[in-house]
Amino acid sequence: MSASTLASSAKPQKTGWQKIVAQYHKPDVREGVRQIALTFIPYVGFWVIMYWSLSISYWLTLLLAIPGSLFMVRMFIIMHDCGHGAFFKSQKLNDLVGIIFGVLTFTPYYSWRHGHAIHHATSGDLDRRGIGDIQTLTLKEYNALPWYRRLGYRIYRHPITIFLIGAQLNFLILQRFTYHDDPKREKLSVHATTAAILGVAALLSAFIGWEAYLLIQGPMFYLASLVGVWLFYIQHQFEETYWRPHPDWDYAQASLQGSSFYKLPKVLQWFTGNIGFHHIHHLSPKIPFYRLEDAYRENDLFQHSPTLTLASSFKCLSWRVWDEEQGKMVGFARAAEVRRVQRAQLAGAD
Repeated sequence: MSASTLASSAKPQKTGWQKIVAQYHKPDVREGVRQIALTFIPYVGFWVIMYWSLSISYWLTLLLAIPGSLFMVRMFIIMHDCGHGAFFKSQKLNDLVGIIFGVLTFTPYYSWRHGHAIHHATSGDLDRRGIGDIQTLTLKEYNALPWYRRLGYRIYRHPITIFLIGAQLNFLILQRFTYHDDPKREKLSVHATTAAILGVAALLSAFIGWEAYLLIQGPMFYLASLVGVWLFYIQHQFEETYWRPHPDWDYAQASLQGSSFYKLPKVLQWFTGNIGFHHIHHLSPKIPFYRLEDAYRENDLFQHSPTLTLASSFKCLSWRVWDEEQGKMVGFARAAEVRRVQRAQLAGAD
């Protein structure tokens, strides 16, 4: 579906979307506890089994790290919902679970929540980029850069950099730093989380040895970071996403058009906590993840957003800059073509 078609279909219903999403703002304590149990208990179980597997074959340990890492991703999704105040009615309970699962996923809860709230408030706004998102330049901005800065952007946007290096560095290193303008609670969150992570690592290492700890936690952390960043990337970096200058920016359209419906196989949908219904989540982050599928199935409004499958999502790796003239993401080849045309026009003018 084209950007113009989606915009026209979303606009007439925009005035009523608040009423629609309000029906699903009903977190359930029992369901929340059940989701936590279904996630945390198997995660601990995989830790035990992976420790046992070390005495058999490390290849078996690495194989077990795959489902183990998916439970780690699911813990992050629960923390994510807690950060939006969506998982439980009680904010104190949301914060408690968020802090604990933040430690287990190497994420400072309050600091991450602050940056993620900005992402939700500015997603798709060309004039408010830079916090909680993947750096995205417009085609004109990219072509205006000197060659060495274009090279730097190309390196940054390369899949190896983003998924195989940057994702892990973000959660392991970058999340350990604070900035001078961060609120006090967010700064404390960073330092307390780092201390708690080291404490958990020290405690486990005292029981099983630091080598075993690294051999188990290392691959699970690596894979979970990769999957988490992949999901975030795919849900906003597809071809006909939504970017507008601030005067033309619209929250509802940015949510329904600028966030994809990532239609995953049921097992992956479960492990990723329904985050594939990202357009609904962006429109109303107060909906608990266990109610997102109901919202999608029961409302036509949510069934016309850009849809990606597991197979088609790999095409998103080709899109690197936002072409304002075409209203879509394009690759570096398109940017180079535009530069060649501009150089030819300048040469003809001379």
